[in-house]
Amino acid sequence: GHPQEFYRNVPNCMVIDSEDEDVKELLIENYSSDLIRFYYGQDLIGNEIGAAYKNVIGIAAGMLDGMKISSLKGALMSRGCREVARFIKASGGKEISAYGLCHLGDYEATVFSQYSHNRMFGEMYAKSEKYDKLAEGYYTVKAIKLQADKMNLDLPINNAVYKVLYENSKCEEEIDKLFSRSLKKEFY
Repeated sequence: GHPQEFYRNVPNCMVIDSEDEDVKELLIENYSSDLIRFYYGQDLIGNEIGAAYKNVIGIAAGMLDGMKISSLKGALMSRGCREVARFIKASGGKEISAYGLCHLGDYEATVFSQYSHNRMFGEMYAKSEKYDKLAEGYYTVKAIKLQADKMNLDLPINNAVYKVLYENSKCEEEIDKLFSRSLKKEFY
């Protein structure tokens, strides 16, 4: 969720995770309210990765908005979850976490919301316009790329966003490359 939504009393759900079960329980019991429903996280690695990676997907969604091809957001969301799940699993987490609140559960706030800094950054970038607020995904995409290269892991969406942001590739070129990848089964 975004502060603007909470201020308007729009409720939301969140996951809290920690290696310390007592701290996790203390936080959830003390901060749960009618406005925020908390869930107990069960995969610290997966929740950390999912929460960070969603910002990269948010930038990609903004780029789609900037190119006026927002209809691809459904595919981005679906394939993004699969990509994140593979990265979580390769990093020692539980891939199911990508489909929980830390990642998929935050897509509305990150991929669609007018308040999402990452989505807005991606949109402005695609339009060659300046955006001067923090977009965490700008730094996250580089960190994920470095780690994925060490693990010899193919992350096509992250790679496409990285190439646009760090190697001056054009958004349209990277979309074309994603669509020209070899055909495969949806779940492999």
